[in-house]
Amino acid sequence: IKLCPICFNITDKPTCVICQDISRDRSTICIVEDPSDVLAIESTHIYKGLYHVLHGLVSPINGVSPEDIRIPELISRVKGKDIKEVIIATSPSVEGEATAHYIYRALRDKTHVGKVSRIVSGIPMGAELKYMDQATLASALRYRQNINE
Repeated sequence: IKLCPICFNITDKPTCVICQDISRDRSTICIVEDPSDVLAIESTHIYKGLYHVLHGLVSPINGVSPEDIRIPELISRVKGKDIKEVIIATSPSVEGEATAHYIYRALRDKTHVGKVSRIVSGIPMGAELKYMDQATLASALRYRQNINE
């Protein structure tokens, strides 16, 4: 078992099955922290693009800089390519938010990516509001959506 040289997901082949799959949308890249996040997103059967696995988050307190995770490789990967969207799917933690903002600025300043988006964090299905923390409730209210028929 090793890391895919393109997306850094775990594989037992020269490149992972997702990077090999010619039916995937190559104009969209979803950035995740860990290979288990790829499995979680794939289980939804909604996302059909490619991935980039960071293997960590920026955490100055713990001595983890952007260069310590796979951000330089991400910038090299998208530079000069026709990438329409990069989706940042890091955790809604302090480190996840810091990593997302760093990636956004790096992509904006060093590449020509069409769009950079961030997954919405909110209230899980079946959860009760009285048990939600303030940050989760604030995010859910801030990014609320219209009800469509």
